[in-house]
Amino acid sequence: MDHQPAYPITTAPAQRAPATLQQSTALRMPVHEIPPGVQVVTLPGGVRTLAYAEPTTPPSPVVPVAQSVPAWAKTTALLVPTTGFGIGAAGVGLSYAAPGLIAMSHALWAAVALIATGSAAAVALLKRCRRPAPAQITQNITATGLFGRASGTVNHH
Repeated sequence: MDHQPAYPITTAPAQRAPATLQQSTALRMPVHEIPPGVQVVTLPGGVRTLAYAEPTTPPSPVVPVAQSVPAWAKTTALLVPTTGFGIGAAGVGLSYAAPGLIAMSHALWAAVALIATGSAAAVALLKRCRRPAPAQITQNITATGLFGRASGTVNHH
């Protein structure tokens, strides 16, 4: 709790309290009519008045109450060992499988090399066994004018 510093209430020494304050001291308020949190205070000038004051009784200590464990915490606590054992088992399995995985990777690289050389050889074989292309035919078409009749020639090479 933040406590504000207490400032002393002072009045000018040469002045007397106003007449209204002097008269109010003569008026008395019954104790049962004073609202809670209000106390009778004597000011430095000797005038007694009502003022709001902070309670002087210390607050009672808070007793800790046992709280139940949330469901998400229970679920997490049950999943952690399972996850840990699963990761550990995967590590052991990979350590046993490492020689086989290395051999498999070498076999895959050999298969890739075989496919690459086989395709290159197939392309070379197809080029060699291919029939010669037929003669080239060109066609020249000409027309005179916008609505003229078209005529053309066909050349076999």
